[in-house]
Amino acid sequence: MAMASAELLQAEADLMRHSLGYLKSMALHSAVKLGIADAIHRCGGSASLPDLLATLPLPPSKQPYLARLMNVLATEGIFVAEDAAVADGDGAACVYHLNTMSRLLVSDTGINGSAWPQSSCILMATTPQMVGSALQLGKWFQSDGEATPFVMANGRSPYVVAAQDAEFNSVFNEAMAADSRYLADLVVRECSDVFKGITSLVDVAGGTGTMARAITKAFPHVKCSVLDLPHVIEGSSAQDNVEFIAGDMMVFIPSADRILLKYVLHNWNDADCVKILTRCREAITHGTKEGKVIIIDVVVGSPSQDILEAQLLMDMQMMSLFMAKERYEQDWNKIFKEAGFINYKIYPILGVRSVIELYI
Repeated sequence: MAMASAELLQAEADLMRHSLGYLKSMALHSAVKLGIADAIHRCGGSASLPDLLATLPLPPSKQPYLARLMNVLATEGIFVAEDAAVADGDGAACVYHLNTMSRLLVSDTGINGSAWPQSSCILMATTPQMVGSALQLGKWFQSDGEATPFVMANGRSPYVVAAQDAEFNSVFNEAMAADSRYLADLVVRECSDVFKGITSLVDVAGGTGTMARAITKAFPHVKCSVLDLPHVIEGSSAQDNVEFIAGDMMVFIPSADRILLKYVLHNWNDADCVKILTRCREAITHGTKEGKVIIIDVVVGSPSQDILEAQLLMDMQMMSLFMAKERYEQDWNKIFKEAGFINYKIYPILGVRSVIELYI
């Protein structure tokens, strides 16, 4: 059956858009490296191209190309363009404004009311190591080996690369801290009922305690403990009703009213998740009353196409990094049952993430 020319041409345009989609990521990476959102913020939230050229650290030879970068960023909705820069090509008459998305790239915490800038997360996702692992996906699907795409590209796992490459480790740690600060404020705001009526909580693999400190600040009656590997919590000291415990979550988790697993389980296969959840179940069954496990992670599926797409791309990333995965509800249900849990509630209230209450 012959297809109409318009249909063929649209299909060609769609294929071209997808095949060149990596340039969207690189354009966003460039915006972060140049500090474009900060520059617009310093101009009062709106800036013309001449304003940006006067502010950004661009050598004269690169200044003529800024308009083309801004065209892509505005078309993708990173910034709002007043007057069509695409129409005149050079963008001189265009004024760019911050929107909700680009406000998350501003390093001045006052604009967001909290320490929310996500620029370091963008830089982490677009490191040569991460992009290189994605480029290995086609080869990985054709191979019968056990190496992940990340290992195929970099020769080592992400954790080993972080331990041996100071620059990658710095970007990784900054991204994890930024995500924890951002998520901590939202969890306290949107999920306060989860923390009512409890006196103790263990944040498993809680890093340097960003989430735990946010919880104790909002709920001073809750004593929080952070459990993580010795090298992770090295240098962290007890403060603000938060203590640090060196240990392996696969072996033992201290008892508490609530056990928190924030963005932990998507790094692990099902068998390891069952092992971790079994340790959690043991930790909440001490004492006269049974506690709960609080999981903050992705539950794939959303009426929002944008959120669903983000979840599926995150799933590909987990596959590339660890051969792990983001899970659908039936996947979560399976590992919950295998770990001895019967009941759970899912609250899809954190965008791409959900809060899951898990109890016996």
